[in-house]
Amino acid sequence: MLATLALVTAACSDGTTPPPGADPSTPSGAPASSATVPPAGPSSDQPATAKPSASYSTWELGAHPLPLRADGFGQVLPTPKELRVRRFPTEDLLPPPADGAFHSSIGPVTGEIRRRMGKTWSPACPVALHELRYVTVTFRGFDGQAHTGELVLAARAARDVVSVFRALFRADFPIEEMRLPTTADIEAHPTGDGNNTAALVCRASRGTTTWSAHAYGLAVDINPFLNPYSKGDLVLPELASAYLDRSRRQPGIIHADSVAVREFARIGWSWGGAWQSLKDYQHFTATGR
Repeated sequence: MLATLALVTAACSDGTTPPPGADPSTPSGAPASSATVPPAGPSSDQPATAKPSASYSTWELGAHPLPLRADGFGQVLPTPKELRVRRFPTEDLLPPPADGAFHSSIGPVTGEIRRRMGKTWSPACPVALHELRYVTVTFRGFDGQAHTGELVLAARAARDVVSVFRALFRADFPIEEMRLPTTADIEAHPTGDGNNTAALVCRASRGTTTWSAHAYGLAVDINPFLNPYSKGDLVLPELASAYLDRSRRQPGIIHADSVAVREFARIGWSWGGAWQSLKDYQHFTATGR
């Protein structure tokens, strides 16, 4: 499915807003190029039971550019009725597991992966490429099927994060999309409807010299449209206001008792949904930012 960016990673750090544009950490658009699953470190588990979705949303993702606010984000508009109960099938950009089981791999950031990452990393970033790992994990889509997702993470966190996604798969926790952010995502005009689960994007919060946890590969945003960021009058993704109602219990929404919160806590990561000065329900971090 083609859509542009939903939320700015720097907004996932400490409540400050980044430069104009949409969020490179949570886009829902096409990748810079297709990828292959690296052979390093494979592992697998037996498949969980798939639960087919009832119906799919009809909204055309990425087709509705938003007017810009003075701060460079899109205008926060009411959630379209087609997205109030959001459910899309997952487009396979990597080969899905043939056996429907959980599989994972942890490997280096190769030249091809680095090319695909584009402006999401540069030599000015606080983490070197050799300190990062390209990770693939199986996830359950909203179509009930097993799919292969990809993340770039800090090497020291890769195995722990894989164990979290293994637990989410076993629990049939659905994820819409999980692919690498690209330069195209960073530069896209905001449409406020993205829902990509992602990790590394190297940038600082606006007006500070502090890197976000995403810049180190030590943060993951999960289903950002269903679990938006909110501070003051800003909601990201900008069309996700309906999901600020945390009494909603549909699949993919993260609550304090969610398997996602429990599993990230197990590896020592904290959840932005528990913050007081702002709410970042999609955000899990090893650094507390």
